[in-house]
Amino acid sequence: YEAYVVGGCVRDTLLHREPEDWDITTDASPAEVKRLFRRTVDTGIAHGTVTVMVGEKGYEVTTYRIDGDYEDARHPKEVIYTKSLEEDLRRRDFTINAMAYNDRAGLVDLFGGLDDLREKKIRCVGDPVERFGEDALRILRALRFSAQLDAEIEDKTFQALREAAPTLKKISAERIFSELTKLIRSPHPEKLLLAYEAGVTAVILPEFDRCMKTPQHTPWHLAGVGEHTVKSMQAIRPDRILRLTMLMHDFGKPFTRTTDAKGVDHFYGHAEVSAELAESVLMRMKCDHKTIRRVCNLIYFHDAGVREKLDQRAVRKLAAKVGREDFPLLLEVKAADNAA
Repeated sequence: YEAYVVGGCVRDTLLHREPEDWDITTDASPAEVKRLFRRTVDTGIAHGTVTVMVGEKGYEVTTYRIDGDYEDARHPKEVIYTKSLEEDLRRRDFTINAMAYNDRAGLVDLFGGLDDLREKKIRCVGDPVERFGEDALRILRALRFSAQLDAEIEDKTFQALREAAPTLKKISAERIFSELTKLIRSPHPEKLLLAYEAGVTAVILPEFDRCMKTPQHTPWHLAGVGEHTVKSMQAIRPDRILRLTMLMHDFGKPFTRTTDAKGVDHFYGHAEVSAELAESVLMRMKCDHKTIRRVCNLIYFHDAGVREKLDQRAVRKLAAKVGREDFPLLLEVKAADNAA
């Protein structure tokens, strides 16, 4: 039988990164794969995937396939097995993920994935309208890869992505939250602005769009609320709790903005409103309760004591309110907020 490592593990190896997992594609049917190996798990048998266990580690082995029609902008109604590696690679999302390798054939790159990887370009395999029409989650994956690899999205791919953005309503909240979190935890969280430009955040995170449309004429901030939000994410380490906090810490500003006689904007009570909105957003995205509690706690207190002279007693008082676990993180949040 033929067998190749394929997809993300090939991409990451070419980037000299340690792959998180190794996916294998083969012309052997799932039944044949199960006969070849002693320990297997039917993890995705409906789509031709069998997990082969080697010790405690599992390797997903998927039969070459052609996807049938997609009925829900996420999953094909049927899969058709094929003996052609080229047909299998042709159904994949982006050129950088459509490369395969084995020792006998070497690198199999039929769609220019290696060149796109070198040029830091995200490009769909084949017709981008078809690719995004098949699976709307690919919209967020394109943006996430752009952020993780500091890559540009090729023009036709971006245009198709923008046109397909409304179909993200069909994607589960959990999937959206997973991709959004990967994007903002990447080395380039500012790529969220690309999602805004494409109309993606209007669908999945309208709270951010409101921030992008809210100016703040104050002595403390030079940028608008949305731009400040992005800069604050860039200014803090890529911890999940911290990046989510910075993303949502000013969600309340569009609702609390007032302007005094001198033309200076004020956002009284915005931290409390932001915490309430963050809780609503995170619950909508099916986030776990511990993360919701910690993020909302940090947001609620992120503005506390900013304009007060904090002596040791005041610091201890604030630490008691915030909690021992979150207080060190609050200091990082305040530093990033000020730096942005």
